[in-house]
Amino acid sequence: MTGGQTDDSKMANGGDDASATADAPSNAKADTLPYAKPATTETVKQPSLFGPRESFSQRYHLTRRGKIKRLGEIARIMRQFDIRHGLTPVKMRLMFEALGPTFVKAGQMLSMRSEILPQQYCDELAKLRADVDPMPYRTVLDTLRREYGRPVDEVFASIDPTPLGSASLAQVHRATLVTGEDVAVKVQRPGVRQTMAQDISIMRSIAKAATRVMGDSLQVVDLLGVVEELWSTFSDETDFLVEARHLAEFKSFCSRYRYMDCPKPYSRFCTEHVVVMDYVDGISLTHTDELRAAGYDLKEIGTKLVDNYAAQILDSGFFHADPHPGNVIISGRRIVLIDLGMTGRLNRKSRALLRRMVFAVGKQDSPALADGLLRFAGMQQDPEDYPQLLADLDVIVEEYGKVDLSELDIADFMASLTNLARRHGIEVPSSITTMGRALVTLEGLLDEFIPDVNMIQIITDHITSSTPVAKAVKDEARTLGIEGDKALHGALSALAESQVAARMLTRGKLRMNMEVVGGEEPLRQVSDMINRLTMALIVVGLFVGSSIIYFAGMKPIIFGIPVVGFMGYVVAFILSAWIVFDIYFKGRKARKAAKAARRR
Repeated sequence: MTGGQTDDSKMANGGDDASATADAPSNAKADTLPYAKPATTETVKQPSLFGPRESFSQRYHLTRRGKIKRLGEIARIMRQFDIRHGLTPVKMRLMFEALGPTFVKAGQMLSMRSEILPQQYCDELAKLRADVDPMPYRTVLDTLRREYGRPVDEVFASIDPTPLGSASLAQVHRATLVTGEDVAVKVQRPGVRQTMAQDISIMRSIAKAATRVMGDSLQVVDLLGVVEELWSTFSDETDFLVEARHLAEFKSFCSRYRYMDCPKPYSRFCTEHVVVMDYVDGISLTHTDELRAAGYDLKEIGTKLVDNYAAQILDSGFFHADPHPGNVIISGRRIVLIDLGMTGRLNRKSRALLRRMVFAVGKQDSPALADGLLRFAGMQQDPEDYPQLLADLDVIVEEYGKVDLSELDIADFMASLTNLARRHGIEVPSSITTMGRALVTLEGLLDEFIPDVNMIQIITDHITSSTPVAKAVKDEARTLGIEGDKALHGALSALAESQVAARMLTRGKLRMNMEVVGGEEPLRQVSDMINRLTMALIVVGLFVGSSIIYFAGMKPIIFGIPVVGFMGYVVAFILSAWIVFDIYFKGRKARKAAKAARRR
């Protein structure tokens, strides 16, 4: 029942490495993936325990001349795309592809960060796939020889010179081990980590300069933080031992499902710059006609794929974060997910919160949804404008909670929830953003190739049926026990505090701190009112006092009015005019601000 290897599935078997690892690598021990001597072009001499610490530039052999040359190249490419007159989403994607692997990876990361870029830019950057011209076969052989420290024919009986796929980071070839196994070999391009390090060094300099110019008050995004996050991701992306561990862990997960699989890594041949894994011969999910001809039921494939994906996210907490069509192959009546370069992780607490949030939307329970959102962000207390947060969530649950599951737009829902969190200063963890992007990618795959499958319904059914009744009761009892213990201690603490408050009240020493909700604006308005009232009393006093002096006829006299009384009238008139103008102009400014807010 297995179809022939298609061109698309060949490319998918290793060509699309363009993705960023969203979370920390697997907990599997590093010594389970031994590797031979690393490539000399990438080795770094580590400092001794008490010796001088090596700088970033020294570690990656960066020079001022090289950085200036690369900066000139970046400036030239940017001029070609005429960035001074703005960048459309498509223009930005093409520019990132021209700028090389660092910017391709950065674009793919930014495509999952709608809090940094508008959604239309994120959608376009998600199309980055980093396909480039293949590197020479001789370079591949030289890299393998350096990695293993021995002749290549001692490891591989044969290697196909024509690559299965070639991307900005690595290239994949089909090969046969000397022991007879049919494998795919993913080889990292020489010097790619140094290139990325050079670009990151330039980005750091630009981010530091921008931070100094803008200051903290004008900086909407933590630029230095974004750059450091990019480098952390690049470090994992260029360490192929991380991907090998992901393959081993996901292979173990798939062993529980007869219909799911992934390539097996060959640990003894995996290094920091080379991954050796099973070669998968099958039919790409994009070739629906071939699948039908081979006797496959597309709806069954889609249902099992989505149900397994729900198991990855909600049960295991370790999931494939880039399930685009090229990464799904049907082989031997199994759904094979390939390219584990991009994965995500959710801990037990996050998975439990995610389940609650799904049900909260279905029940249109805004407080429960707000509680889950705040817990995801790790916030210990409610935001200042909690009532407004609930009001905004009411809009979301009203819009999406009543929609039929078959009509629910996941991409739109995730974008709305992320934008709401950003407006209220709630920082959503990157793992949740990665999961959202993965679900959107999976939804797009199903809509295009298997439109009859209702993804949301399958996920909801999985949540409902995956937990046995006994376990659900046990978990609920444990939750009630923990919450009951907290409630009891909270009540006892409140009684103790009330006893202290009562004692202070009877002694006349009770004080109350009042906080006005809504920021400083109400206090400022009250302060303005008090100031105006004070000035009005002063004006009245001046008029009354000057009138008394006038009727007393005190000398000297000017314009028929005593000088002291005349000065009092002048000061009173000036202060009166100031009060009138202050009220008029501030009222006008407030009306303009209110009108602008209504337009937004």
